[in-house]
Amino acid sequence: MNAQAPWRVLIADDHPIVRMGLAGMVAANSALSLVGQADSGEAAVQQYRQLRPDLVLMDLRMPGLDGVAAIEAIRTLDATARIIILTTFDGEEDIYRGLRAGAKAYLLKDAPHEQITDCIQAVMRGQRYLPPPLALKLADRLEADALSRRELEVLRHLATGMSNKEIARVTGITEGTVKFHVTAVMAKLAVKSRTEAVAVAIRRGLIAVEPGPRRD
Repeated sequence: MNAQAPWRVLIADDHPIVRMGLAGMVAANSALSLVGQADSGEAAVQQYRQLRPDLVLMDLRMPGLDGVAAIEAIRTLDATARIIILTTFDGEEDIYRGLRAGAKAYLLKDAPHEQITDCIQAVMRGQRYLPPPLALKLADRLEADALSRRELEVLRHLATGMSNKEIARVTGITEGTVKFHVTAVMAKLAVKSRTEAVAVAIRRGLIAVEPGPRRD
């Protein structure tokens, strides 16, 4: 790694045990130096503004400002910011949103320390890093036609078990339009039923609710 000054690292994660583990990993590596720890997205942005670290290890889901929003804010402050997402979430949409926001790499928290070190080295060389299993998930996400905002809204209501008539009532559109959106969602997700559409959407991270019983 860098033979000169250690790379200055900021850790952003709302779980103290995770921060402790990452801090220990940084302390054990002479090429790294821990300069700050944040327990929320807001704190991460504030500390980045003050500390200007060389690298940020960012959790994806935090209270308040989440990881994606924090990445976008940091990249607004510094377009060259090097950010690695470390998370437990591996849905296609999570990966896509994280990288689109400006993260240079995406790793799961259970990754071996050796893999995290390899990732840090790659990012500090100006490269991107995405393990093969996550790269395949991202490919699936990019290959699928993007759902519109309305289609995602209808899909979320489907996941709660609403009928087309109920969705029409809460969204202010006609029942026929709801049926049109449901058909479009099923085609874009390459599924044959509403239940399967919800299951695929949850697996891909498109929606974060649990499917309820169908009532139509």
